[in-house]
Amino acid sequence: MQVLDRLDASIDLPEHEAMVLEQVGQLAADKIAPRAAGHDQAGTYPADNIADMNALGMNAMFVPEALGGLGLSYTLYLACVREISKACASTGIIWATTFHGMKPVLDFGSSDLKNRVMSRVAKGAIGALCITEPTAGSDATGMKTKFRADGNEIVIEGGKTFISNGDVADFLLVFGKWDGIEDDRQSISALVLEKGTAGFEALKKEQKMGHRAAPTCSLAFGGCRVPMTNLLGEPGDGLRILLASLNKSRPSIAAHALGIARGAFEDAVGYINQRRQSGKRIVEFQGIQFLIADLAADLALTEEWLWRVARMVDAGATDFGVEASMLKMRASDVAMRMATEGVQLHGGYGYIQDFRAERLMRDAKITQIWEGTNQIHRQFIGRHFIER
Repeated sequence: MQVLDRLDASIDLPEHEAMVLEQVGQLAADKIAPRAAGHDQAGTYPADNIADMNALGMNAMFVPEALGGLGLSYTLYLACVREISKACASTGIIWATTFHGMKPVLDFGSSDLKNRVMSRVAKGAIGALCITEPTAGSDATGMKTKFRADGNEIVIEGGKTFISNGDVADFLLVFGKWDGIEDDRQSISALVLEKGTAGFEALKKEQKMGHRAAPTCSLAFGGCRVPMTNLLGEPGDGLRILLASLNKSRPSIAAHALGIARGAFEDAVGYINQRRQSGKRIVEFQGIQFLIADLAADLALTEEWLWRVARMVDAGATDFGVEASMLKMRASDVAMRMATEGVQLHGGYGYIQDFRAERLMRDAKITQIWEGTNQIHRQFIGRHFIER
């Protein structure tokens, strides 16, 4: 058993969750992976993959039993993100984005809102997280979207950009500023918008370098009206909700990145064990062995940190922002390095679509950008060590 196999075997899951992970891994290998190249080349939404995942009840794993779900662990969720993303990064991020958008509803929504939304999510509804705007990327306080109270309703005016699942989501968690609260930070609020609401429109679908099968759209809110009960918490609670939700979505992005990294590593190792140059397998050259040693160590250590953060969340930790930030930063850097070296180790074949190395490299890059650029994460982590 190789070291990475031993690491996988060490993930501490109860028997029933280990069985779920095995089923997800089988689905990823048998159905999702074979379809990945076709969806990437055509830029088509992988509805077949999503249907197969729903048939397995995958959305239900992060929804509590009281709301029609299975209430399984965060560790299992991250392990499944990694498995699906290794098979198809686009499908992995579509599924993970539902968690990113809907987990705050579980954590901060009213009982009525949770009952209305999460029971449908458990059955397969798609979610989206709507934060980014042309003037608000890593700094969410620059957003311009406005929420205005009108009787028992909230009126939404504005727009978002680069929204994953924007045109396919059944429920969208939208962040904006509450009209009448002047402070940029204290005015941020969050609410749930349902697909089909009058005044809501999905605009341009972006043509991207990677994740070509995962839709990314601009959105417009032209006087959309939602019930006041769709608000999470109170007006002005949005920044607190946003920061808490990012602490759980960033490990999810890390698991997604590590799925890409694991796929790139396994493909490269398989190739260099077969490909011969100058009468020897490529893996027999000392320089290649040194490179593989460094890549394997980076991958193993980062995955171990993934499971550490997962255990913290399952144990009920609330103060793990720096750990989550470290994880997202390092996992995405590992994914990009792994994918780049994977192309290199494949030689000319890594640059063409006969092998998935070039797709993994395209898919890896965005992991260093979304959920906070890695420059922002380094700044946040560094500030943690300033003595007060």
